[in-house]
Amino acid sequence: MIRRLILLAVMALSAWLCRAQPVPASDENIPWLVTFGARSQTSWGDDDFCQTFFFVVPKSTVVPIYIRVFDPDCSGAIDEAKGEFNTVTNFSVYGGKGCISDPDARETDPVGNYRSGNLLATRDFGADSQYDQKWYTFGPFDPNSGEDMPEYSGRVFKVIAQGKSGDDGNLYRYFMSSRPDANEAIEGGNAFTFEYSFRLHDDPKEVSHIYPYVDERVISVKQSNFDWDGDGSVRLVSVAKKGDAVTTSGDDQWVSSVHPIVKQELNTSLDIRFIKRSDGAVRNNNVVFYIRNQYGALLPFFTVPIGGVPQYKPTIAVTKIK
Repeated sequence: MIRRLILLAVMALSAWLCRAQPVPASDENIPWLVTFGARSQTSWGDDDFCQTFFFVVPKSTVVPIYIRVFDPDCSGAIDEAKGEFNTVTNFSVYGGKGCISDPDARETDPVGNYRSGNLLATRDFGADSQYDQKWYTFGPFDPNSGEDMPEYSGRVFKVIAQGKSGDDGNLYRYFMSSRPDANEAIEGGNAFTFEYSFRLHDDPKEVSHIYPYVDERVISVKQSNFDWDGDGSVRLVSVAKKGDAVTTSGDDQWVSSVHPIVKQELNTSLDIRFIKRSDGAVRNNNVVFYIRNQYGALLPFFTVPIGGVPQYKPTIAVTKIK
């Protein structure tokens, strides 16, 4: 745990971390987050019509913060229509005690007390051209109104996007900013989720990535993915793995596979690579993904990987954890 805290503290002070505040971040090469309406079919690629992200603000931050959402409405060319647009999506921002420390807030399903903490702002968005391909800003928020979490080296805010009605797919992005009218990064800020729901590129040449962090307690990881639709392959890359195959799902299906962790991978990030089939036959593919350790605890996906993008090192002598 001490080693992890030191690593996170270094991470918070690194200049490159400012890139973490666009969600998704550039290193992930993910075009959109996606949340469908509450009456959608899960076969369109969203298992529960809800997605939670957490934003970390360093305790040294004194400026107000803003959570900005790009294209929060559900209409227009970006979003995925199922007939006429009829979907309403709720975006809510939480802080305060229990925001992330409540166990329900760190699970994959929107049940129990998943909306824990203090509600700081909320708004519903339907088919509203006023916000189509434009930014909407929540805030300002006092940086002290987040939940103080030393294990994440700062104060944590929670943002929940949930489909309230309709059956369309709402595609959107986030940015944590120090300004209400522009994307200006909070120095040392970060963002992460425990379950990622996202849209893949249509171009088969584009490879998307997500980066779970492995702390010193992990012996093995169990990945679970939903509705991959047979769209190519998923590979696990690390400092010790060149590209282990990950079991992938079919339409409207959850599958899992277990992967051992070796000593060299502790306190590093893994690189989960989504490699589309070369014929480009699968389009508008939405996927859900999460990873648990051997105790069943979820691993966080940081939008910029802690320690940088992992590079396979073939000269490493692999040591199995005992």
